[in-house]
Amino acid sequence: MKERKHLGSKVTAASLIVALGIIYGDIGTSPLYVLKAIVGKREISEVLVYGGISCIFWTLVFQTTIKYIWLTLKADNEGEGGIFSLYALVHRYGKRLVIPTILGAATLMADGIITPPISVASAVEGLTMLNGLAKLPTVPIVIVILSILFFFQRFGSQKVGSFFGPAMVVWFSMLFLAGILHIVHYPGVLKALNPNYGYKLLAQYKHGFWILGAVFLATTGAEALYSDLGHCGRKNIRITWAFVKVALLTNYLGQAAWLMHQSDEQLHGRNPFFEMLPQWFLIPGIIIATTAAIIASQALISGSYTLINEAMNLNFWPRVSVRQPSDLKGQIYIPSINIILWIGCVLMILYFQSSAHMEAAYGLAITLTMMMTTVLLTFFLLFRLKWKKLFVIPLIIFFAIIEISFFIANIQKFPEGGFITVIVAGIFFIVMFIFFFGRKLNNRFVKFVTLDNYTVKIEELSKDDSIPKFSTHLIYLTKANIRHDIEEKIINSIFSKKPKRADVYWFVHIHRTVFPYTLSYDVTELVDDKVIKINIHVGFRIQPRTELYFKKIVQELVAHKELNLHIRPDGSTKYNNEPDFKFVVIEKFLSVENEFALKEGILLHSYFLLKRFGLSDERAFGLDKSDVNVEQIPLVYHRIPDFEMTRT
Repeated sequence: MKERKHLGSKVTAASLIVALGIIYGDIGTSPLYVLKAIVGKREISEVLVYGGISCIFWTLVFQTTIKYIWLTLKADNEGEGGIFSLYALVHRYGKRLVIPTILGAATLMADGIITPPISVASAVEGLTMLNGLAKLPTVPIVIVILSILFFFQRFGSQKVGSFFGPAMVVWFSMLFLAGILHIVHYPGVLKALNPNYGYKLLAQYKHGFWILGAVFLATTGAEALYSDLGHCGRKNIRITWAFVKVALLTNYLGQAAWLMHQSDEQLHGRNPFFEMLPQWFLIPGIIIATTAAIIASQALISGSYTLINEAMNLNFWPRVSVRQPSDLKGQIYIPSINIILWIGCVLMILYFQSSAHMEAAYGLAITLTMMMTTVLLTFFLLFRLKWKKLFVIPLIIFFAIIEISFFIANIQKFPEGGFITVIVAGIFFIVMFIFFFGRKLNNRFVKFVTLDNYTVKIEELSKDDSIPKFSTHLIYLTKANIRHDIEEKIINSIFSKKPKRADVYWFVHIHRTVFPYTLSYDVTELVDDKVIKINIHVGFRIQPRTELYFKKIVQELVAHKELNLHIRPDGSTKYNNEPDFKFVVIEKFLSVENEFALKEGILLHSYFLLKRFGLSDERAFGLDKSDVNVEQIPLVYHRIPDFEMTRT
């Protein structure tokens, strides 16, 4: 754990290139569509173009550099970032922080569905500028590229990951050089950085405030900088951001210079990014841009896997299958999420048809993500870093004004397509809300008893030869994190109509920690060599493998000659040298005896319905079916009132 954090903090040429390849895909491809969205069908003027550049510049300064690069990156959870890592750091300071966390995560997932198609479409549409290809249908090309990208997720990205960094170095170098060529010819464009132009655009230009919806597209990838903190480390992000920011601003200024020196008063449907490239470089430029867009899409897809994996481990999402496509730590593949994202991306491009139309929907959801991050960040600065309120409150109010302004400006996108991303985010929000609060409601009716009251009876059962032996080692998964507590349902399971006799009774508690990569355990012997409790502490970014953990713990106990396990039989025979282990998993179902209030009924029925679509408990906790006995017990929440029946 410490070693991983140390590696993440190293700064080398290789680590800087890796950072460029992983975290800047989204914000790095924004020059493909931002200035085009700002201009739209409006008449070119100095106030519009220079005002747009000024707003972009100060947005990158305040929103990206100060809020995310300086402030939010301080909120690292053992080197890891992202909204769930931030929640894990501050959840103890406010019970209601779960709502902004769910909302932020849901809108971030919605962003992951629209970013790949808009990035790839913006790049591929550059082909229409080539001679004879003006009417080229780009939608099928975009769908093919996205489909190939999602298909290869199952194999992992490690084989092409080493290509990402150098490719993005080429991309940002191209952005810088393309921009500087026009700035050199028209150096007067540098005055666009003056905040006065931004003020004129917002205050004096007709409907100028609403242009903020397009300006916001320049910083939509800022959240990804924080989410990918664990992959690159804070120092690498801060150093590379200086290069990325210069490249982005230079390109925006170059596009502005090109726009201001065109003879056409209106440039409808023309993308200044490709227009300002030299004609001889257009094809290589399109290829490089498409490569950068694919890398940006890959970053969003991988980020979505990580987000859902964290959501599962923090009990915000139903447990689904998670695969490890490579030996690289942290690289995961979630088939169900891959399918959802692929379908979502394809439907987006089919519905909007072009990047220009997607610009109308892009940004609305991610403004909510940033606002929710600001809420959690406030608690982090006040309670974790213990900064003074006199400094924190004005700072947060400042960011709140910026983000609320962006949100209001993006509201106009709702009827133009923004409603789609809001619906998508709403679906993710509902699933997370139901699963989190449904589980809490379900756990409220877990009854714990003191294990000490049953140890004598357990010893008697273990020695009673008249009862057939169920297993040599009997293991129950328990939610009890207190040393002597155990669920009443487990006691009932042991002493049911067919009592479960075993030589050793184990009670294993999986404790999901608020740290990402914890993996440790402690052992308590409640009855000598008979009743043993194990607490396994697993970080929220680790997929639990309970059976492997348990067997390794037993091996270590035997090797160290603890608990006298090394001198007693383990159930193996001359016919089979495998120890005799049996796990018991107890699953609940809603009893027909229940009579619910409306809210409770909807929440619990929805929760158990979602559980059906997810993995079973034995698969979710990494148990082999051959070693597992699953028992079903009814959950009685509200019993039906007493009633009378009349005999006829």
